[in-house]
Amino acid sequence: MRGPVRPHRLLGAATAAALAIPLLTTGPPAGAASDDGALQDAFRAAAQRHDVPESVLLGVSYLQSRWDAHAGAASVSGGYGPMHLTDVRTALAEQDAHHGDGTEDPRGDTSRPLAPAADAHATTATATPGTLARAAELTGLAPDELRTSAAANVEGGAALLAAAQRDLGAPASDDPADWYGAVAAYAGADTQDAAEVFADDVYAVIAAGEERVTDSGQRVVLTPRDVTPDTATADALGLPHAPRDPNIECPRTVSCEWLPAPYEDLGGGDYGNHDLADREDSQEIEYIVIHDTEATWETTLDLVQDPTYVSWHYSLRSSDGHIAQHLATKDVGWHAGNWFVNAKSIGLEHEGFLTAPDAWYTEAMYRTSARLVRYLARTYDIPLDRQHILGHDNVQGTTTSGIPGMHTDPGPYWDWSHYFALLGAPFHPTAGPRGGLVTIAPEYDEHTPEFTGCAGAGSACAPHGSAAVRLHTAPSADAPLVADPGTHPGGGASSTGVNDIGARATAGQRFAVAERRGDWTAIWYLGAKAWFHDPARDRTSYDAQGWVVTGKDGAETIPVYGRAYPEAAAYPPGVPVQAVSPLSYRVPADQAYAVGLRTPSEYYRAVTYDPAGHQVVRGEDYFQIQLGHRVAYVRAADVELRWSSTLGR
Repeated sequence: MRGPVRPHRLLGAATAAALAIPLLTTGPPAGAASDDGALQDAFRAAAQRHDVPESVLLGVSYLQSRWDAHAGAASVSGGYGPMHLTDVRTALAEQDAHHGDGTEDPRGDTSRPLAPAADAHATTATATPGTLARAAELTGLAPDELRTSAAANVEGGAALLAAAQRDLGAPASDDPADWYGAVAAYAGADTQDAAEVFADDVYAVIAAGEERVTDSGQRVVLTPRDVTPDTATADALGLPHAPRDPNIECPRTVSCEWLPAPYEDLGGGDYGNHDLADREDSQEIEYIVIHDTEATWETTLDLVQDPTYVSWHYSLRSSDGHIAQHLATKDVGWHAGNWFVNAKSIGLEHEGFLTAPDAWYTEAMYRTSARLVRYLARTYDIPLDRQHILGHDNVQGTTTSGIPGMHTDPGPYWDWSHYFALLGAPFHPTAGPRGGLVTIAPEYDEHTPEFTGCAGAGSACAPHGSAAVRLHTAPSADAPLVADPGTHPGGGASSTGVNDIGARATAGQRFAVAERRGDWTAIWYLGAKAWFHDPARDRTSYDAQGWVVTGKDGAETIPVYGRAYPEAAAYPPGVPVQAVSPLSYRVPADQAYAVGLRTPSEYYRAVTYDPAGHQVVRGEDYFQIQLGHRVAYVRAADVELRWSSTLGR
């Protein structure tokens, strides 16, 4: 780890709390059952019936589902209910593979564009047996009941834990410390490391305690308990345990394997599927980009090992949070669709599907992802904020023509607030009402905006918690949505489509306040005022302060760019000058936009298989700003840097 944080990275970075906190909801969602203790009673009864400590049963369930039932829908790894009982994987496996559903060039470099992804990797349905059938055998309950009834599902999970304890030759002890081996077996991990990481996380939940209201309005409490588990009981599982590959760059607290992406010369000047580099000696790593795979785990690993496809640094498995690393972090992956961002980022793919809101990510995956990001952030001095931890959907198109084809994962159902709480950097107020900025922060579980297009064009998505707030042209829910001329060229209107980011702000993003009126707040967004519902009694944002940019005196507009490339004079002989063309957005000079970081302009010239000829060209400085749902760049020479609380004075 390097020394003090570089000064330009301090711009706009809020001071984060040192410890993660559990996220609690304030009450059940509309229409919830009146008996909000029924699920707690089900855990208690199942624990007694199967002689499993209640804290163990609650801890395992929390790590799988945070006690949510997801209305009987399956997770991305085919798990059902609070205990994530796994069944045959069918419908989800029929989704399209990642990077195959749009026009985005994942490398994002017009000097060496990639051919469109082939269709050869379409995922096929598989029939993989899971734990639900075994739970049915043990309990005598019908599989349909185990899928759809939360109480039955908990019963099945308790029976599985009790059976695992018997299989290990261990007694049904009342002491949670004696159940480590059975807990390690529960997630079905294929290595000792992955099984033990899962068990360690369960016992960490038991030690810390948790409390929340579930998606069905059930209040569940796990009282903290000081337990020192007998970790030796996991040895009887007989799972393989191999020494870590020396190439692995993961914290010791996660299960991680080395599964390299191929670097191959394909002939004719073509090569794949990444670039060898020497970061951070050659370039600083500024970003971590969060993706979802839009494919099952098996297909994801198949794709990244294809030299004719694209690449990313890490993949994360939903069932247990296991991680596969594919590229050294010093090398450049082809994943974000913007070469400037690719050259300065690390890409993480999470097993999941954007348009299947109930194909939920497990808590196990959220937690191991957060540990990995914390590790990478410490290693590369990356601030833990939403200006540096980007979703793929926050990455800007490099030019105006490329904006509509940019990808939109991980989408509105990724729980950014919970993720940042796990990172130890929860979103929180950093100023009073006159701070000049707001941090978007809806209560995920209770915030269920309408989305369409999950199961086909125009179809309504199932109501679901979301990190996104809708933006209107006036302070009214009946007002039209704000327009995004980049994603909708030709004057098309923004929509409620799950893949339409044109009128959306997401948890953790910071914007300059333009106006407040009653229960509504307006922010500067894509060159216009954008209003979102933000009532004082139930805020969907936190007040904040930080650096902003406005246009220079006398200027009419602020030119904005999709990449921070150098000016022509910065290029040495032999390196073709890359075009620096403003995007089509018209941003009046008197508006203000939150600053994420200051960065020198850079172009990483990498068009040959032999990295010896690669070069980095640097020029004048840019600021990264929160332009709309996506970030953008402005030349430092074109703007004035101001502290947000001085706006309007």
